Amino acid sequence: MSELFDAVDALVASRSPLPPPEERKRLRVAHGLTLDEVAAALKVRRATVSGWESAKKPTEPRGPEREAYARLLTQLANLYPAPPAPEPAAPAPAASTVESAPPAAHTPSTGPVPEDGAMTAHEAPAPVAAAPAAATRPARTAASSTARRPDARKDRPDARKAAPAGTPAGGTGPGFENGPLAVVDVEDGQVLAYCTGGLVLDVPAKSIPALAEWALGEARLGQPRLSGPGKDADPLLVLTEAALKRYGLPVSLTDGERLAGRLPEGHKVVKQLARADWKLTKRGFGPWARIYRPAQGSKRACVQLCVPSWHALDSRHWGRAGQLPAPELARVLGVYASRVMTPRGSTAVTGLELMTALHPPTRASEPGADGRRCSEHNPGSLGKDPVDCAPCEAPDGHPLLKDLPRFHVRGPAEKLFEEAYDWARPMTDAECTRRHLVGIDVNMAFAAGANGLTVGLGAPTRVRNPVFDPKLPGSWLVDLSHVDLSRVRIGKDRWADLDAGLLPSPFTPKGDRPEGPAWYATPTVAYAVELGYEVRPVEAWVRHESGRYLDGWYNRLRDAFLATMADLGVHADMAPADFLAAMDGYRERDPELAIVVSAIKATVKGGIGKLRERPRGEGWRPGEPWRALSRPTWRPDIRAAVISRTRVNLHRKIVKHAAFTGQYPVAILSDCVVYASNGPSPLDFLPYRDGKPLPGGFKLGINPGLVKHEGTQSVLWGEEVRERFDAPDLNLARYIKDGTVTDVDNGE
Repeated sequence: MSELFDAVDALVASRSPLPPPEERKRLRVAHGLTLDEVAAALKVRRATVSGWESAKKPTEPRGPEREAYARLLTQLANLYPAPPAPEPAAPAPAASTVESAPPAAHTPSTGPVPEDGAMTAHEAPAPVAAAPAAATRPARTAASSTARRPDARKDRPDARKAAPAGTPAGGTGPGFENGPLAVVDVEDGQVLAYCTGGLVLDVPAKSIPALAEWALGEARLGQPRLSGPGKDADPLLVLTEAALKRYGLPVSLTDGERLAGRLPEGHKVVKQLARADWKLTKRGFGPWARIYRPAQGSKRACVQLCVPSWHALDSRHWGRAGQLPAPELARVLGVYASRVMTPRGSTAVTGLELMTALHPPTRASEPGADGRRCSEHNPGSLGKDPVDCAPCEAPDGHPLLKDLPRFHVRGPAEKLFEEAYDWARPMTDAECTRRHLVGIDVNMAFAAGANGLTVGLGAPTRVRNPVFDPKLPGSWLVDLSHVDLSRVRIGKDRWADLDAGLLPSPFTPKGDRPEGPAWYATPTVAYAVELGYEVRPVEAWVRHESGRYLDGWYNRLRDAFLATMADLGVHADMAPADFLAAMDGYRERDPELAIVVSAIKATVKGGIGKLRERPRGEGWRPGEPWRALSRPTWRPDIRAAVISRTRVNLHRKIVKHAAFTGQYPVAILSDCVVYASNGPSPLDFLPYRDGKPLPGGFKLGINPGLVKHEGTQSVLWGEEVRERFDAPDLNLARYIKDGTVTDVDNGE
């Protein structure tokens, strides 16, 4: 009889109800589980679990896997119930429509990953992505004082004051009905807050302390957490010049204040905050100020301020955003916040904060005997305590190197040096007979390099004479000078004969062939093995605790990039010619969204660069620790691994292209590659057959890792520039976009 009961139980379990794919993914992420962990527990492949969570083409588990999966989801749903839907807001009069914003010029930069500046202290994750609306939304109502619920300023004659088309609506969580942020401006003596979705609020606050109180209470600003163990995002208030004047703040900082990065402690507004029991972080009241009160229990009280006229929005990454009218600026920052996260500082700071928001260092434990939960390590995160890097991974001046002789210069056998390409060579006679130099650029190259990358999560372990393991993240001291690019393996049983003199080495940023043992990250050494050569490391610093820490970070930034480019008319899976046509002038279709694209790209590069942030003044001396070292996210090994993999990915495509076409690059700068071509288009030298690209080679498209047209100049231009500056190895990839040549110094 028990066998019959077991059979009946199995039959019922085979039809166990499951939540929608989106909810399945939410529950897994909320508990900090990776796809690999779930797959291992259920004894299925990682791709199988990914298919169960796919929003586009979901698959359904069957048999015993379905029963176990349903049980897992049920337990997670008990721990992380879905947030209740917000109550519908009371109807409000519609706001007026808006004029289009002035064009925002921007040129995306190509170059190595920066080690961007200091990170503002404090926590707080961020929002859930939301696509911009196709048309202007009417403004919604929200309380802006204890006495009344004002309308959406429908009587305002200036049409600029309503939100532009394509602004996301307000927040999605309780308490965040008015969105993640507001741009505070003054019109006709009235202080107004321009929120996302076209909402305009009256602001009753008469001082900065009162403004902080209003933002945390009646304004209902903020965003839900990105991960279950994380924290909701704090409200962001952006102060225009008119608002600065109203609240007693300078429109611009003096030279001394700008160098210090803050207002002096004796400024009247800083004193006002202190009298009202508000505190500032160590960064003080600067372009990105954080005002907070110490947390009481689980309740936080923190407001972020952004001051564009103090250069909070770097024009290299945000274009003309700082000069936009308040409604347009609210739209730009709102789209970015909904798709990436509420800005926490520079794009570099935000990129790093996004990593933590997706993988908080701690989570709540299971209830104890008394029913209470405590804080415990969140699996898959970097933890809450910093770890020392390996000596070879430490940048110059690090405390680990304080015993080195003064002025000692570390060579490749002492220092890990994984950086992006900056390589060029003279053109051959055959290349000089061609008419054009065509540059192609890899979309979101460093994001693509981070995708699926296994990185170390804990401290390194030193190993002598190790056997190389491509699955083990770390740094390896190994001699790769024997790798000969004239004959390399390009497939399982396929070898190619190449002209090694026309190729850069994949092992050094300058493309020079190694001369002896040197330190390399795991992806670089693994590529030497892939090319068909044996490696014998002498020493290694490896990390046995590892995981795909950056996968969620990549996915969110990829989705933000693709969604914004789609709004600009550039879609994934377009035919090559259609893609090139769509990319032509895409920024002019919506200059505001083009700013968002630029900021997303900068978030990728800056976030990776922040993993090895260097000292920024503050009286630092070599051998002493600097502020960034106290962060768990100060991880130069992760930065090196991402750059290593990005460079290797590019070299692999170059080798495949050379083996198939006989064409070699003449210059490479980071993610931009230049080829000599008989025609001006990438289609004139990229091999496509029946619309299909060379497998493993370059493919035109908007997805991260695919390439776009960077620019075309004539071969005569290239030769003339090199001759004019007496620099036969001048890196033409640096200037291929518009042909303007600056900052030339002996070919560097």
